[in-house]
Amino acid sequence: MANLNVQIPSLKLNDGTSIPLVGYGTGTAWYKSDKGGALDRNFIDATTMALKLGYYHLDGAEVYNTEAEVGVAIKESKVPREKLFVTTKVITNIKDIPNAIDTSLKKLQLDYVDLYLIHSPFFANSDSDLQSAWAAMEKVQADGKAKSIGVSNYLLPHLTATMKTAKVTPSINQIEFHPYLQHGGPNGPLLSYMKEHNIANSAYAPLTAVTKAKPGPLDEIYAELAKKYYVSEGEIALRWCIDQDVVAITTSGKEERLSDYLRTMTFTLTPKEINEISRIGDKKHFRGFWQAKFDENDRS
Repeated sequence: MANLNVQIPSLKLNDGTSIPLVGYGTGTAWYKSDKGGALDRNFIDATTMALKLGYYHLDGAEVYNTEAEVGVAIKESKVPREKLFVTTKVITNIKDIPNAIDTSLKKLQLDYVDLYLIHSPFFANSDSDLQSAWAAMEKVQADGKAKSIGVSNYLLPHLTATMKTAKVTPSINQIEFHPYLQHGGPNGPLLSYMKEHNIANSAYAPLTAVTKAKPGPLDEIYAELAKKYYVSEGEIALRWCIDQDVVAITTSGKEERLSDYLRTMTFTLTPKEINEISRIGDKKHFRGFWQAKFDENDRS
């Protein structure tokens, strides 16, 4: 286990808020199907441990049914509120965003979240549905209940529809992003539009190429770079995101693994290495989430 006293770097968003470039995910691995069930003590302990290691960016959502546990972990960690960056998302109660944010804040035992996201665009039957939801998000921010607001899983049509009536540009779009799902790359329609409007990219499932998408064409270069930098392949995958100013969301219940991930802050990949990972990654397509919404070879 790496005993490192390092600080996770931050990225400045288009509204002036700074977000840590690595977030601790409180979702997929910890998802609770019973939203009214007992608190998950194992998850509370894991989140408290992550906070003590310096993972002050917590990424949650109402649909994970773990907001109450996050709130308890924050209290037990005794980390000052000003050090934290707490994200939650709305989708279950997307038709009543004012009530949804109040419910989330109550569970989190917080007065505000640092980032509030629409979890996905697939609830919408029309552009006006997207626009109405975004107007409600803008009201949440205006009321001081969220410092920043953004979206998740939005494709180009969803962003352009939202922007037609937006008074506030989304600060971030959290998407599945890894070398096997690059959404057309930095010059592709989605990422170039996000760059044009200064909408940051946040990656969930950034470790996909070294976990559930193995074996794959990146196996060799990941192994080589891990050996070169004396780190794990997972740390190479995280660094590929960070070096492109992409916020990476990951998780683990193991202290040793989370501690080792902090080594990601002790090195940088060269531009050539970043480009090579991207180039080789394009040889394979793998989507781990929302497969039912996309054709098998759709890389958007």
